[in-house]
Amino acid sequence: MLAPSTAARPATRPAPARLPAGGFSLIAFIAATATGAVAHAQQAAPDQVAPTVTVIGTTPLPGIGLPAEKVPANVQTVEGKAVEDQQSLTIADYMAQNMTGVNVNDTQNNPFQPNVNFRGFTASPLLGTPQGLSVYQDGVRINEPFGDVVSWDLIPVNALADMSLIPGSNPLFGLNTLGGAISLQTKRGYTHRGGAAELSGGSWERYNLQAEYGGVAANGVDYFIAGNYFDEEGWRDASPSEVRQVFGQLGWRNDATDLSLTLSLADNDLIGNGLVQEEFLRVQGRDSINTKPDQTRNELAFLNFNGSHWLDDNTMLSGNVYYRNVRTRTLNGDANDDIDPDDPGFDLADCVAGADEDDAEISCSGALNRSKSTRTGYGATGQINFNQDLWGHQNLFIVGLGYDRSRTDFEQATEFGTINAGRGVDGIGVFGDEGEVELRGINRTWSLFATDTFSFDDVYHLTLSGRYNHTRVENRDQLIPDPSNPESLTGDHSFHRFNPAIGLAITPREDLSFYASYNEASRAPTAIELGCANPDQPCKLPNAMAGDPPLDMVVSKTFEGGVRGRVANGIGYSVSLYRTQNTDDIQFIAANSTGAGYFDNVGKTRREGVDLGVNGEMGKFRWFAGYSYVKATYQSRFAIANEVNSSAVDTDSDGEGDTIFVGKGDTIPGIPRHQLKVRGEWQALPQWTIGANIVAFSDQYSHGNENNDHQGAGGKVSGYTVVNVDTRFNFGNTGWQLFAKVNNLFDREYHTGGMLGETFFEADGTFMGGDDEFSALVAPGAPRAVWVGVRYEFDKPARR
Repeated sequence: MLAPSTAARPATRPAPARLPAGGFSLIAFIAATATGAVAHAQQAAPDQVAPTVTVIGTTPLPGIGLPAEKVPANVQTVEGKAVEDQQSLTIADYMAQNMTGVNVNDTQNNPFQPNVNFRGFTASPLLGTPQGLSVYQDGVRINEPFGDVVSWDLIPVNALADMSLIPGSNPLFGLNTLGGAISLQTKRGYTHRGGAAELSGGSWERYNLQAEYGGVAANGVDYFIAGNYFDEEGWRDASPSEVRQVFGQLGWRNDATDLSLTLSLADNDLIGNGLVQEEFLRVQGRDSINTKPDQTRNELAFLNFNGSHWLDDNTMLSGNVYYRNVRTRTLNGDANDDIDPDDPGFDLADCVAGADEDDAEISCSGALNRSKSTRTGYGATGQINFNQDLWGHQNLFIVGLGYDRSRTDFEQATEFGTINAGRGVDGIGVFGDEGEVELRGINRTWSLFATDTFSFDDVYHLTLSGRYNHTRVENRDQLIPDPSNPESLTGDHSFHRFNPAIGLAITPREDLSFYASYNEASRAPTAIELGCANPDQPCKLPNAMAGDPPLDMVVSKTFEGGVRGRVANGIGYSVSLYRTQNTDDIQFIAANSTGAGYFDNVGKTRREGVDLGVNGEMGKFRWFAGYSYVKATYQSRFAIANEVNSSAVDTDSDGEGDTIFVGKGDTIPGIPRHQLKVRGEWQALPQWTIGANIVAFSDQYSHGNENNDHQGAGGKVSGYTVVNVDTRFNFGNTGWQLFAKVNNLFDREYHTGGMLGETFFEADGTFMGGDDEFSALVAPGAPRAVWVGVRYEFDKPARR
């Protein structure tokens, strides 16, 4: 990826030429113990073109990097131009189509709210999803402090300069890097001069307007601004969304110093109506939904200052300071089978006059679950980089420290309601006390990290790294503040650990390198997990919490090895084998079929597999192919309360199954074992390019079938293959471009995930009067869609 903006400085040693990746190529065969970075490490004379040097950054911050062949991991990188050319709506959209080892579960069925899985680890916007990937924007971790969730809609895709996907449990990327990290760098005026405006529209009444402009003022100050407006009705019933994003950058630099201030703003309204009964799809059509609404409103203000300064030709100071505020409001209309006339907040007469309890189950059979949270965070990280010989051998040493603090104010309440003919929920003004929560959570994390790469000679390069994290989580229950009350959420929790890493790179030739590594990372339980960890008092996320036992920190350990290189005709290849084992993995355990449950440490889980990649060019045709084998399994035995799995055992002697037993070796749901991705791009004419993506995934187990023993419908989700095409036509040097994109070209019907559950409706949508029965719930894939658009670029510098 392109390096974070740092001051140009004469290189003390020559670095290798940049590996040709191609605009669409997704595995740049560069590797890193941390984020990949392509930097211009030499400053050109006025009439010369600066040589491009491949340099790898080893931490999220800008710093002195390493030549690519010295680092022991395989990082997938992509420039923002490739995302633009494929008209990807989000970075998650691009990753799902192009990056090896990545699959997506569209649990919410909103394009801005996917679950992104990499090697069996997840980054998701949904509370309750086990999180295992860290995400960084310009050196700041943007996993939300409340659940480590990732809000993809808050990332301005048209301000993206480049992106890297870093595999493994890299400790230098801090907490939550159990299976990998995603590092994003945004545009700035020095590197992205000129402007562009773009308008597109098409299927589902989707309209998207983007604009950007960057430049450098006469006084050396550079600036960049971008805006994005998105609006659509959605392809499913009652699923409109609106996204508004603004990004700005202001900076200055000279030969020794580089300063940059960025501001990200967003105000988004997302509707994602989630999983649906499979029988609905057969009877009512692919656009049918379960209940409504399912609304999320996100507001963002994110200010980030990055700076670096060269003390001399071999030593650099770098760091950042940030402030981030996110406000989220949710409104979920759900069927409700938990009506309790003994609830002190429930008045039977408010449901229906003169009703008995059976009538109440009908008239109050719905629930409007509301929540709101405000997350405010700030922090700073600094490091010093030494690129100096040690005992006559090349050596790079980096040491740094960081501090992050966040406060979350969370409130939630449940209003009883009635289900109307359209399966919406109409509130009746009666609120239940049982689900009411007001919680304040404060997270503080101190970190100290270091990494050193020592070259024994031109062939062998050893890297040692480590990071110490100390995290303190303070929960304060605003309703029941007394910690001695067993129902109070008030409590203090501390977690600390040192995570090491070691790697060896062997470079016998410039076009061939081998690597092997071992690394560890950890994740501290968040306020939401610590507030929902009692199996005797299950929660409906994000709709209830109770006083809970403590959870243990999750620890991951990864072994990885591989080879990468290039052969004749410029064909590049890579092979990576890995094995990651988590200890004390945190899972959300369903306590019953309504979605209630609790967080718990379930022992050990394992992800192991292989990633294969190859790319090349043949005349005017460029191509990439990647295959991944991901085996994700539980490695400990444990029991889960489950009423809908056919193998459930009756443990309370009531004649109905209520518990399943997960065994060692059972496959983790939601992760297909095999996946194949192919991208081809043909330059039909000098100004006309046609591209296509083929993605294929094998079947996967549904959630609720963690023991893999469910018999009957819904136990697995079938595999699928989808073809997408895109094209763009440039009108000479006028700056005008016409583009089009077709998703799901052959209109394939498929599902990206599933869950065993229950339904309160007949297949035709008729409410069953408070009764329920088993149903296989699925996340349907979107049907064929077509969008066309026009782009105009102006004031762009001439390309050499």
